[in-house]
Amino acid sequence: MSAPTRDQKMTVEEGVADLRVAPSTFYRWRQLGKGPRSIKLPNGDVRIRRSEYERWLAEREDAA
Repeated sequence: MSAPTRDQKMTVEEGVADLRVAPSTFYRWRQLGKGPRSIKLPNGDVRIRRSEYERWLAEREDAA
């Protein structure tokens, strides 16, 4: 298995496991426009670019 790259696509399951939140929380954030930008596939599945996920997390870091 290769190392993850910044352009790799993450599943919602991978994202919520990393954040330790429920899938419903992620989808609520998405609905409210507060989650990371994501890609909705024709079959309804959602993917998140790793680079977008990392950018989104960095924006939420405390400055303190």
